[in-house]
Amino acid sequence: MSPQPMTLSLCEMQQKLHSFFCRCALSAGLLALTAMSLTAAAQAPAAAQSEPDRISVLEHRIDQMQADLNEVRALLAAERAHAAGAPVAPAAPAVLAASTAAPASAPAAPTSAGPASTSSSVASAAAPATATPVVQTAASSVPASSLLMLPNGSTINLLIDTYIGYNANQSVGRVNYLHAYDVLDDVYGINQADVMYELLPDLAAGRRYGLRLDLQYGQATATLQGSPANEGRPDLWRNLFQAYGRYVIPAGKGVTVDVGKWASSLGYEGNYSKDQMQYSRAFFFNFLPFYHAGLRANYAFNDKLSVNYWMVNGTNQTEPTNSFKDELFGFSYSPTRKISWTSNYYLGQENPDSVASTSCTLPVQPGLCYTPINPAPNGRTHIIDNYVAFQATPKLLLVGEGDYFISRKWRNAGPGESAAPSHVDGGAAYAQYQFDPRASLAIRGEYLSDRNGLFSNASQALKEATIAYKYNFADGFVGFLEYRRDWSNTKYFLQGPNNTPSNHQDVVTLGMVWSYGGKQGAW
Repeated sequence: MSPQPMTLSLCEMQQKLHSFFCRCALSAGLLALTAMSLTAAAQAPAAAQSEPDRISVLEHRIDQMQADLNEVRALLAAERAHAAGAPVAPAAPAVLAASTAAPASAPAAPTSAGPASTSSSVASAAAPATATPVVQTAASSVPASSLLMLPNGSTINLLIDTYIGYNANQSVGRVNYLHAYDVLDDVYGINQADVMYELLPDLAAGRRYGLRLDLQYGQATATLQGSPANEGRPDLWRNLFQAYGRYVIPAGKGVTVDVGKWASSLGYEGNYSKDQMQYSRAFFFNFLPFYHAGLRANYAFNDKLSVNYWMVNGTNQTEPTNSFKDELFGFSYSPTRKISWTSNYYLGQENPDSVASTSCTLPVQPGLCYTPINPAPNGRTHIIDNYVAFQATPKLLLVGEGDYFISRKWRNAGPGESAAPSHVDGGAAYAQYQFDPRASLAIRGEYLSDRNGLFSNASQALKEATIAYKYNFADGFVGFLEYRRDWSNTKYFLQGPNNTPSNHQDVVTLGMVWSYGGKQGAW
């Protein structure tokens, strides 16, 4: 006879659980008495041999407790399904053979609390776990999908970044000049849609490797990947924002090495809007490199000091445009829990030594036909980047960033070869006040000196001021309401139906970002 569907109410389940624990307590007492009797029997062999029924009683009690345990497993499974709003599965038979093991449930679904560390999360995934329903709150209204929870602590994460804005200049084409992501006015824009997979190393579990893959779609790919001016075949890599493998070399406290393509850490701001103070990005985010491809290594001496070294193909270059390998030397230092300082020095050569051609005599893949530039420019690029974060109070965060960028086409001047430098320098200041876990207000002020037009193609001094209100409607849904003013000492911006030159632009933006997945904290 097949078991009947379980239709117990939550109250009835709790009563049965209470009854079960009472029986367990009674059985434990009887077992204790039986054990005391057996101990006495061991001290008197003759008496033990004359009372074999005591052993039979003990075996019977063990069988009874096993049956009770199987019954409560079925009750707990039904209660969880009831709490999660899922159909209640048929109850298992009340009695199982003593040698039959109960099947392990699926790994627990993540909640907004998140694991304390990767090692602990992997350890939990290795052992059988019982699926725990997510409590419905304003921050988390549905259970996390088991499809996004993978073995060994790896995660799949999704993000959709959208915005709508208004530019008071109302220029032809509705362009927000020099903005990285909110590039258009009066549009329902999709900045980016991302799928991210991550597996972190877990030394406690004996796994020294990890990997990360970020697939990106939308307008942001045009900003980040650029054009053939900096990348020989940009469309080939346009949707591959990050892709790298990681290995922790067992030297000292462990040297973390990444090989592949990753987002640049030059500059304070990052790619994912949900992790930023404001929705729009600073001029320096739009100017400094977005990504690199090559090798990087990090070594942490302690929880205060770590050092970094990179050897990469170039700035914003998945494939190199010359044979020179750029390098970065940097460190991060936190003298106290309230202060963190990151300093980077980058040395590169960004001038190509060949140009695309269509006259190759040998068959090659599309885009791989080149002719040499002779002589090839050999000028160097130097970037000095520093940013300091200070947690002044539990609610107030202050950040300062300073950057110096200099580039030459030729290292030494010669006939027809100029060694004149192009400079970009300046900085940004940030302040964010966290009213409560959901709401914050942030301001940003920035100055960028663009001598020789290396950033904006015009020699000018750019300034911007931004104020943004950020609100977390739920775990995985954040909104921004932002006002930004950009201005210059020249009439660089355009205004009105005739594109009249203007020295400023004012933009109001509403940004909305949705994210979901098992990765906790910043992406």
